[in-house]
Amino acid sequence: MRIPRIYHSEALAINTSVSLEPDAANHVGRVLRMQPEQELILFNGDGFDYQAKITATSKKNVEVTTLDKVAVNNESPLSLHLAQGISRGDKMDFTIQKSVELGITEITPIFTERCGVKLSGERLQKKHMQWQKIAIAACEQSGRSIVPTVHTPITINEFLTQQTSQLKLNLHPKATTNIKQLNCPTDGIRFIIGPEGGLDDNEIQLAADAGYLDVLLGPRVLRTETAALTLLTALQLQFGDLA
Repeated sequence: MRIPRIYHSEALAINTSVSLEPDAANHVGRVLRMQPEQELILFNGDGFDYQAKITATSKKNVEVTTLDKVAVNNESPLSLHLAQGISRGDKMDFTIQKSVELGITEITPIFTERCGVKLSGERLQKKHMQWQKIAIAACEQSGRSIVPTVHTPITINEFLTQQTSQLKLNLHPKATTNIKQLNCPTDGIRFIIGPEGGLDDNEIQLAADAGYLDVLLGPRVLRTETAALTLLTALQLQFGDLA
């Protein structure tokens, strides 16, 4: 049986008793039905896996003791920042989940002209928290011990004004430059993917004015969730750690 990996948001140290957080305790105790003396792995985003053993369980609480820690070295050498036009339904959830599995470093959900999702106030805050939890769950599954940041959603205009030394790319079906023609970036890459319907002409021009290079993936038009993951994979193949 595979040892479960569980995220814990607080600091961890060896030979310390830890009370799992409510969601984690529910998953370990009620869903997995784990018992005292069984093993699990904790991580908190510091780059280590903490080997632990359950010492006590109840309806709402699970106590564990950390036994050892091991450095996890599975992060991509390529820093990657995805600016994803917020998409409808579960497409955004899917894009975040799979991007984390593929090694994304940061994700910024962006509002664009053709974005069909309306979020503000408390609904926006809850959605943002949900997206970060999806990233954490993807780390639990994929073995990553550094959690990618899902930034607070902003407009594409706000994103374009951010100062960065990263190579800036915008996926465009009529571009003449492809991934193989790019030079290896020294400070990583940030790239923009539009929502359903893509970016409008004005946004494409604003991106170009902000120094974003139009790039082409292939002869076919891809859905927003397919485009993000395909471009991420292509960049990891060309400059990262995918074989």
